[in-house]
Amino acid sequence: MSAVLNLKKRAEILYPETDGKPMAETDIHREQMYYLIETLKVHFQSQADVYISGNIMFYYEEGNPRKVFSPDVMVCFGISGEVRRTFKLWEEKQFPQVIFEISSRGTWGEDLNKKWFLYQQFGVKEYYIFDPEYDYLPEPLIAYRVKRGELKQVAVKNKRIFSEELGLDVVDTGEGLRFFNPEIKEFLLTLSEEQQARRQAEDEVARLREELQRLKNPKNNS
Repeated sequence: MSAVLNLKKRAEILYPETDGKPMAETDIHREQMYYLIETLKVHFQSQADVYISGNIMFYYEEGNPRKVFSPDVMVCFGISGEVRRTFKLWEEKQFPQVIFEISSRGTWGEDLNKKWFLYQQFGVKEYYIFDPEYDYLPEPLIAYRVKRGELKQVAVKNKRIFSEELGLDVVDTGEGLRFFNPEIKEFLLTLSEEQQARRQAEDEVARLREELQRLKNPKNNS
């Protein structure tokens, strides 16, 4: 009987999809989050077992909805990339390998302390904190990587650092945080940026064809 009651009690526990707080403090923070999430989704779109999200309610203790946090950007390898309403660790059985926090006036202290401790406890491989306003953190980009079971701060040289988990350079351009693909030596583009670049390339091809046609038939131009 007690087992049945326990199951019923568990089923009645609510795990809210929002905490009622704004997604980001400013447009600067919001746009930075959008860029990181969208470019990573485009980059890993051919891999079905990569989940990329941000600002999702992440519950890490079954039966206790107060044990929750909401990472700005997270990358989780080894699970389905399908969309979720919330993330429950006991169901997914996989913690994100990479997390980004976009710091603000109200969060930078927690990002450096409480969240660092929490992410280390759950085995995050890489943790990045970025200050898009270049105002709060000791350095605009702070990076941590697991060494001997502990998240250790690693040096960011020339405003960039290579992410071993993502296979990308994380770059502070002075105007924001961007991803750089060292294999093709290009910054990652959002879907809209890719579409714009494709249109520009198609327009250039059309222009060159017209120019070539004009050169082949000079009489038609007289």
